[in-house]
Amino acid sequence: MSKKRRIFDIDMPEELSGPEPETFPAEKVSPERGRRGPMATAISETASSTRERAEIEARIRSENDALAHEHVRLKKLGLVVDLLPLDRIATDKLVRDRAKGPDMELSELKDSIRDIGLSNPIRVEARGDGQYELIQGFRRLSAYRELLAETGDESSWGAIPAAVSAEGASLDDLYRKMVDENLVRKDISFAEMAQLALDYAADPVTTVNDPDRAVKLLFKSASYSKRSYVRTFIKVLCEIGPQLSHASAMPRNLGLALAARLEADPALAEEIRQALGQGGEAEAEAELAVLRRFAGLAEDAPEAPKSAATPKAKPKGGSAKTSIQFDRSEGRVKCAASSGRLEIRLNKDFSAVDRIRLEAAIRAMLDEIA
Repeated sequence: MSKKRRIFDIDMPEELSGPEPETFPAEKVSPERGRRGPMATAISETASSTRERAEIEARIRSENDALAHEHVRLKKLGLVVDLLPLDRIATDKLVRDRAKGPDMELSELKDSIRDIGLSNPIRVEARGDGQYELIQGFRRLSAYRELLAETGDESSWGAIPAAVSAEGASLDDLYRKMVDENLVRKDISFAEMAQLALDYAADPVTTVNDPDRAVKLLFKSASYSKRSYVRTFIKVLCEIGPQLSHASAMPRNLGLALAARLEADPALAEEIRQALGQGGEAEAEAELAVLRRFAGLAEDAPEAPKSAATPKAKPKGGSAKTSIQFDRSEGRVKCAASSGRLEIRLNKDFSAVDRIRLEAAIRAMLDEIA
């Protein structure tokens, strides 16, 4: 038996009374209902702060990387200067282009450093053991060491300004740097340059074992004539070098004349060695007198010097020459004296000096030495 469905009629009003209800899209929230709680606010602020900190750290790392690369570049160029303790600087790697024995000009350099400080730092190369190897500035380092020994003042003389280069330059490059600096800064003697070439060629670590090739490598920046003079002095040193106590005092003309005599008469080398040996540890002028006699540059020719007080030989025809160098506040003074001629070179405009003062100074100088 089927159940009957009941149907009711309901009358719906045509318009609803009152305002329409407020509706919202499913994906949006009303401003008042969208207010976050304290926890959500803290999380959002922490995330924002973390992002900002990460950006700052990335910027700092980028700046530090750039500075590190610049530091490495400057260090490779030897432009990083540090204050190094003297006991951490070694002088073993290179044979120095300085004459053996006391440096008569070192006291002047010490006075200059004591008065106005060190104007140019030394140059060193970093070593793996924490020490530094001296490349340039042997006299400056020697001056600091003597000042420390004399005064005991560690705070003033216990450390020296140094340009530090990274380890890795070849030995040949280091020798070239040392030689080039000294060719520019100090007119070292031909005997000193010749001895350096001999020592360099004899060093088993270097790539060259021939003195002539050593001259070409070491003095590449020098003129052809200067390299030729160095080779000539090498011949003299090879013959009589061990008997010379003051080779660096030998003028260029004397060395050239000796080389010519030795080449013309090879037996003359033994005579010179015997004559120098009889004088013992002769003074520079006594030694030069013997060399002038054998070179034919002296009018009187004694057989051999009896002692260090051998009379000074008289120059012949103005060939002999005396060279003097020393430092002043204006720079390096170079003096050359020969027969009838006295020359003084200094980076100063002497024409600007008052004529009366200049004449008085010259008269005083001549009264002192004439």
